[in-house]
Amino acid sequence: MSVITIPRSLRERLGDAASEDFASLINDIDLGARKDAIAIAEERFERRLVEETGKLRVELRLEISKVNERITEESGKLRLEIEKVRSELSVKIEKSGKENVKWMFLFWIGQLAAMAALLKFFVAK
Repeated sequence: MSVITIPRSLRERLGDAASEDFASLINDIDLGARKDAIAIAEERFERRLVEETGKLRVELRLEISKVNERITEESGKLRLEIEKVRSELSVKIEKSGKENVKWMFLFWIGQLAAMAALLKFFVAK
């Protein structure tokens, strides 16, 4: 708060009591003006804050929608890749099953031949 000094010529004309009252009045006016200026600044700040918050919300919604779209795209791509891997895996399982059956038949044929040879060897004696 600033200090108000009343010039001597004015102080002599008004007197000490009136000079003090005058200084008090000026201080009150100054204080009121400061309060008004602060209130105006607060109102402007609040209005600007609301505007900027609204803009930020709009931007945030746009970005969220973009992210959601990207997630949807990527999840679609991921589903396609999963299906591709599943189909490749089923083909490999099918091939390995066929290979297993082929080797099982070869093993059985070998076992039958060995059993027939042993049977012939023991029957011949």
